[in-house]
Amino acid sequence: MAFRKKAEFILAEQPDILIVPECENKERLDFGLYTKMPNDIFWYGDLPTKGIGVFTYGDFKIKLLTFHNPDFKYVLPLSVYNDKTSYSVFAVWTQKPANNDNYTEQIWNAVQYYGDLLDGENIIIAGDFNTNTIFDKPNRIANHSNLVDFLKSKNINSTYHHFHNQIHGQEKDSTLFMQRKKERPFHIDFCFTSSNLIDKLINVEIGKYEDWTKHSDHKPLMVTFDL
Repeated sequence: MAFRKKAEFILAEQPDILIVPECENKERLDFGLYTKMPNDIFWYGDLPTKGIGVFTYGDFKIKLLTFHNPDFKYVLPLSVYNDKTSYSVFAVWTQKPANNDNYTEQIWNAVQYYGDLLDGENIIIAGDFNTNTIFDKPNRIANHSNLVDFLKSKNINSTYHHFHNQIHGQEKDSTLFMQRKKERPFHIDFCFTSSNLIDKLINVEIGKYEDWTKHSDHKPLMVTFDL
């Protein structure tokens, strides 16, 4: 929320691609004179104060792929590209369905629908999934563990879990502190990538509670590649 007031802090990390769930629309994004402007912006949402924003810096451009299915409107298939290369980026902010409490359902259905695209290289699926293996329910197909296994079958894995040798559901770091309370930690934000990008990982870092809580209950997940 109110990303215009927080942009300077995440831009200190010098991102090339930045995915911001719960982001206000472009008309509200008055960054001010001293905040670096993005090269390109893509925003999607129902409310002007709360959608999903994708920002690129350097020479990267963004376009929504033509086969975007609005049934999965907050799992956005994007091409992020320049003159040398392109990435298939799925910007994620999962929503709870109207008829149940399963946040995983939207991203699960989306990866089934976009399954053919996921067989390629340069795949990035990143954002606020609102899921974790600890929330799995028995006999539910659309759960986090099955999502992880499905993506693994496509040679797509979580950068954080690969880099830090972590098991889903047993993460040593948290990306969300519910209501900004340190005693309510969860790991629900992810960046999954295809194996050709996993092999080029340099670092995966989650922002510290003390540094970021004044800005959000979520902490940034920062992934660096040698490309």
